[in-house]
Amino acid sequence: MNCLSPSILSADFGNLARDVSVAEQNGAKYMHIDVMDGVFVPNMSMGFYVIESLRKYTDVIFDVHLMITRPERYVERYAAAGADIITFHIESTDCPDEIIDAIHKCGKKAGISIKPATPVSAIEKYLDKLDLVLIMTVEPGFGGQKFMPDMLDKARALTRIKNERSLNFDIEADGGINTENVTLLLDAGVNVIVAGSSVFAKDKIAENTEKFVNILNSYEVDNA
Repeated sequence: MNCLSPSILSADFGNLARDVSVAEQNGAKYMHIDVMDGVFVPNMSMGFYVIESLRKYTDVIFDVHLMITRPERYVERYAAAGADIITFHIESTDCPDEIIDAIHKCGKKAGISIKPATPVSAIEKYLDKLDLVLIMTVEPGFGGQKFMPDMLDKARALTRIKNERSLNFDIEADGGINTENVTLLLDAGVNVIVAGSSVFAKDKIAENTEKFVNILNSYEVDNA
């Protein structure tokens, strides 16, 4: 199933629950929540308390992306805060197997993300345990960057492995995605689309969300 996961990093933090509600009401099934510690990436963003607060206002799937060092320290905290999917970076830890097991033990879906310079081979041995793989199509840490089209090759490689091994993980892409380039990702096998500024543009959240969702739904029907 194709679905949109708007990145709330680009929302109005003074009206976060409102913005999330508008996107949800117009077809967004996930909300992408970027957690940055200022160490793994050169920026900082929301943590447990923002997720806990926002969870009170919506039942949408919280797609939590940990861009932090040693994420193994915080799996239980983010699960308790309301995350439904917890994705960590392969580059951020020495114990990916343990983290995947810890996420599943909390009853949540487990994902691994890879930076643009990290090859698919770095995560291949974990794919049979994963629910999601997140391909960064920009350098992680900042919103509003330009999409890197050479990352499409990673999506194609993952799709090939997934089909050859009859695996069942979602393929997600994040960074510089808009309604003009999203079909390139869908063609490559991506089925979860993260979009920030192209969804949460001022006063056009409903229109932008609906446009994305219509593209994703139409693509699914046309390629059924």
